[in-house]
Amino acid sequence: MKVEVNSNLYQKEPFSSDLGTAIVQEGAKMIRDLGLENFTFKKLGSQIGSTEAAIYRYFENKHKLLLYLTAWYWGWMEHNLVFGTANLIDPAERLRLSIKLLAEGPIFMKNENLDPKTLREIVVNESIKGYLTKDVDQEHEVGIFAQVYKFGERIANIVSEINPSYTYPKTLVYTVLESSLLQSFNSQHLPGMTENSLNASTRFQFFYQLVINTIQNDN
Repeated sequence: MKVEVNSNLYQKEPFSSDLGTAIVQEGAKMIRDLGLENFTFKKLGSQIGSTEAAIYRYFENKHKLLLYLTAWYWGWMEHNLVFGTANLIDPAERLRLSIKLLAEGPIFMKNENLDPKTLREIVVNESIKGYLTKDVDQEHEVGIFAQVYKFGERIANIVSEINPSYTYPKTLVYTVLESSLLQSFNSQHLPGMTENSLNASTRFQFFYQLVINTIQNDN
C-alpha cells in the first residue's frame, strides 16, 4: 500500500521511478544508521550508484527527505489505525488500540515501498530534528505535517467519543504521541530517565493508564 505524502516535500514523486524508489529506501536505511548529521546525498549517491545532482532532482535537501520519511510513517500509522479499529464498535477498545500504536509502533509491519520498522527507528531517533527549525511555521502553512495531524485527530475524536465533556483531547493525544517517542528514545539511549523495566509493553501500560485516568477523572 502506498502512502500519499504532501507534494511540497519533494521535487519529483520518488516512487515514480526506480531511482526515486532507491533514494527513499536506501536513504531511510542510511539516516537510521548514520543519523541525520552524518548523512549526505553524496554518501547516498555512492550507495545507490547515482550522482548528488540526480538526488537533488527528487529532494531539495536531506531535511526534506527526513520530513518525507516521517510523514510517510504517520500516514502508515493512520492506515494501521483505520484498519485496526474497523471492526471495533466499543470506543474504549479503539482507544486501547490507538495507544498501543503510539507506544509500540505499527501493527502491520510489511510494506513493499518502505519498511515500517526502519521508519519507526527514524521517527524515534531523528524526527525531532525535522521540526525544531526556523522553517517550521512556513512548513506548517503548506501542510507538511498533515499526516501526523490526521492521525492524531482520529485518536482525539475517539477520546471525545468516550468523554464528550473532556476539554483537551488533542492536547492529551499529542502529549502522549510525543512523550511515547521520547520514552522510546530514553529507554535506548538515556536509561537513567526511565525505569529499567520500561519496554514497549510496559510503555503501553503507562500511557494507557495515564490517558484513561485523565479522561475519567476530568471534572
